[in-house]
Amino acid sequence: MRLALFNDGRLGVVDGDYLVDVTEQLVGTGTPGPAGALHRHIETTACEGAAPLDLSGLTRVPLAEAVLEAPLPRPGKIIGAPVNYLDHKAEMEYTTSIADLGVFLKANSSVIGPGQDVLLPYTDKRTDQEGELGVVIGRTATHVDAADALDHVFGYTCVLDITVRSGEDRSTRKSFDTFTPIGPWIVTADEIPDPDCLNLRCDVSGGTRQRTNTADLIFGVRELIAYTSSVMTLHPGDVIATGTPAGVGPLSHGDTIVLDIERVGRLEVGVDGTLAVPYARRPGRRAR
Repeated sequence: MRLALFNDGRLGVVDGDYLVDVTEQLVGTGTPGPAGALHRHIETTACEGAAPLDLSGLTRVPLAEAVLEAPLPRPGKIIGAPVNYLDHKAEMEYTTSIADLGVFLKANSSVIGPGQDVLLPYTDKRTDQEGELGVVIGRTATHVDAADALDHVFGYTCVLDITVRSGEDRSTRKSFDTFTPIGPWIVTADEIPDPDCLNLRCDVSGGTRQRTNTADLIFGVRELIAYTSSVMTLHPGDVIATGTPAGVGPLSHGDTIVLDIERVGRLEVGVDGTLAVPYARRPGRRAR
């Protein structure tokens, strides 16, 4: 099942060329809050289990006419996996990988959805695209064994981990507003029995920059969940970005980024540099 947010926070099931509005059926009539209706559904499912869903007689909206939003507009946590492909390690000339670095956190305020724009912060610092498979946690996980890790997954989505190449810590360079496009929906885990065997491709303005298969991850999805849950408790609705392959590159005003992951979906966003400023003019800059 593919679950999306659309048209001002409605929750829909993708059914062919239509979105079936299941908001009341899955989350009731109350206000879901800033985390969104899908986040509430994931939390409810974790507590009560998934109930059978009958789509007959429900409102249908043509997918082509719907305005898709980030399926999780404010996840509890966004966890990143640095240097989790060997080819990316080689291209960036890193001497370490995720096995040495561990994971990092991104601000949940950096999330945007399909069709929105990544805002470039600086005119003179390179900002790159990083296409990644996103894992959405469905059950609380702490010190989970790799063999049991997929039992804690609600589903999968596309994630772009946008990154400024400057000197700050990863969590700073990757947490600017708009730096975590997510979408276009979440595919439930039952549709993807093996997340470590998915083709991934990321294009920028029509040219392919990244192409890989998640089989090439250093820490596969199971190992990544096991490791992360040994450090921090994972809660329903948390998102793990599993890492990016070789092919990261600079973004420019007017670019279009398209991330396509097999069996998951196609996420497209734009790039806007009209508000970018010189790096030396950033707030907090001090002469040494």
